[in-house]
Amino acid sequence: MNTLYKTRYATGPEAFKRYDTKALRDEFLIDNLMQHDKIVWVYTHYDRYMAGSAVPIKNELTLEAIDPLKAKSFLDRRELGAINVGGSGSIIVDGTTYKTDYKDALYIGKGSKKVVFKSDDAKNPAKFYLNSAPAHHAFPTKAVTKKQANKLELGSTETANARTVYQMILSGVVETCQLQMGMTELKSGSVWNTMPAHVHDRRMEVYFYFEVPKEQSVCHFMGPVNETRHIWLQNHQAVISPPWSIHSGSGTSNYTFIWGMAGENLDYNDMDTAKITDLR
Repeated sequence: MNTLYKTRYATGPEAFKRYDTKALRDEFLIDNLMQHDKIVWVYTHYDRYMAGSAVPIKNELTLEAIDPLKAKSFLDRRELGAINVGGSGSIIVDGTTYKTDYKDALYIGKGSKKVVFKSDDAKNPAKFYLNSAPAHHAFPTKAVTKKQANKLELGSTETANARTVYQMILSGVVETCQLQMGMTELKSGSVWNTMPAHVHDRRMEVYFYFEVPKEQSVCHFMGPVNETRHIWLQNHQAVISPPWSIHSGSGTSNYTFIWGMAGENLDYNDMDTAKITDLR
């Protein structure tokens, strides 16, 4: 079996206030992604969301059900999103091959039986970042390139948050049950993402940071609006954001991140924005 997984249980805002740096990182940081020839998962108890990766090098990697799912196939009761952050590769879904280049996405619907990840070149392997959520309906598998995504230009250079948002696996682009994924690229000279910050009590979120230059880092802020904490992240690390928490980061350089979320509402704009001056 080429699959590794860990389970993370849900934490409430009162317990969160007592966490030191190690506890914060143990509970919310995902730092074991992009392992060669492995599929890696973190199974969270926030909306039963899963975040992981698949990096096929010597061998193709087949998606396997892990024990917490209590299912014969991984997608028996789930949907899956994949975004390639490495070299070109393919995802084969029940015999149909979907070519995936850098920053291409693929949505795979509930009920798909066999999913295989493959790299075109072992020296420059595909690196698939994966998110999964429970699903109640089987929607069609669909590929979405960066050019096909819904594109939003947000922020400004004056406030150091000029960024381009690519909505990839999202209502209006792809039909899903609850999974939503996309990518945000910060422009040169900008370092703040998702600012002003917000919370959305009816869904949780995971951020995956990449294109973080060597020797640079991102400081990710989380917690209630009036009592925030921070976690330092490196390239190819992710962080879990509970529904009661803001999720915003500032880097020592510009970078790119993938956001993924699931919960009760598919409305992308269903959020409560926090005034910057109210953050504590």
